[in-house]
Amino acid sequence: MKIDWAALGAVFGVSLVATVALVGLFTLGIAGLSKQETASANGGSAVLARTGAYACFALCAAAVAYGIYLIVT
Repeated sequence: MKIDWAALGAVFGVSLVATVALVGLFTLGIAGLSKQETASANGGSAVLARTGAYACFALCAAAVAYGIYLIVT
C-alpha cells in the first residue's frame, strides 16, 4: 500500500484554510452583533454592524451548504 503524501498534504492544507476561514467569519459575525448591542445601548444606530454580522453568518451558512452539497453529490 502506497500513500500519496502530496494529496494528503493538499487535503490537510485546504481543510485547515477552510476551517480557519469559517471560524474567522463566524467570529466576525459575533463581533458585529456585539458592536450592534453596544451601539444600541449607547443610543446610537448600528445598522452597518448588524448587516455585516448577518452577511458573515450568511457566508458561513453558504460554505456549510456547499460542503454538504459536495459530499452528497
